[in-house]
Amino acid sequence: MRYSLGIDIGGTNIAAGVVNDNYDIISESKVKTFSERGYRAVLDDIVLAAKMAVEKAGMTFNDIESVGMGCPGTCNQETGIVEYANNLGWSNVPLVSFVHDALKIPVYFDNDANAAALGEYIAGAAKGAKSAIVITIGTGLGAGIIIDGKIFSGSNYAGAEIGHTVISVDGEQCTCGRKGCFEAYCSVTALIRTTKEYIQRFPNTKMKEIAETEGKISGRTAFKAAKLGDKAGEEIVSIFIKNLACGIINTINVFQPDVFCIGGGVSNEGDNLLIPLKERISSEIYSKNSKHNTKIVLCSLGNKSGIIGASFLGKQLKNNL
Repeated sequence: MRYSLGIDIGGTNIAAGVVNDNYDIISESKVKTFSERGYRAVLDDIVLAAKMAVEKAGMTFNDIESVGMGCPGTCNQETGIVEYANNLGWSNVPLVSFVHDALKIPVYFDNDANAAALGEYIAGAAKGAKSAIVITIGTGLGAGIIIDGKIFSGSNYAGAEIGHTVISVDGEQCTCGRKGCFEAYCSVTALIRTTKEYIQRFPNTKMKEIAETEGKISGRTAFKAAKLGDKAGEEIVSIFIKNLACGIINTINVFQPDVFCIGGGVSNEGDNLLIPLKERISSEIYSKNSKHNTKIVLCSLGNKSGIIGASFLGKQLKNNL
């Protein structure tokens, strides 16, 4: 059995795991990111998380074939440099060389959404597909595209930014600088913003009671209220699904993948999200009369996809899994 190490670098946590060839995570470790300390401190903790995971597995780095990392931002495969990662505050950070110098084994990296997509492709909801697209609905809206077993990242390693395609011209302001982006309407951040607005407009909504009970407004507050028959919650969910369908349809019309996977906390809504979403998509996609249309599914690996996908980046780059 061969082993590799996957590291999922996030804005909140750095998670590392030793993974075998059967896509089983043998051991895991996690440390806080605290990116405000500066990139050097974060790099030190990436190495720390790697060492903790290997030690927890009862191994040494002689047992590990390679390290793969999923990192937010533009990850230049040729230079090993994270050219820009806005949510980490990074610009031109030499991630690969630093980790390689510390661990002395081959190191690979890619965008974190690409790594998560690879995880679902080799071991999750997209397993067996020829082409797949995976979106993760979180603070932002991350996406990864797999075509013929290979991650698509464009000529400059900044491709697959589906979240920053526009679904409403001159619409809501997005953190990328544009207005009307898919992410600005369909991220958890957008759901929370809309929920707050509706609570102000409709003070008797059940969303207010749910938020007070839970101590916060979350991306699922409106969904919970909608299940209770709350009209304001139902309206938010309806608008969210309409916007989500728009972004997905745009993407399907361009790529026509075998499978389109949806992940993130909102995907836990299951059929309450998936059934109305699929109905809208199937009625609007350009290929509606095709005998073979994109299958819309929920991701199956949860937060493990980033570690599993990252751990196989070396093999993917060598063999085009």
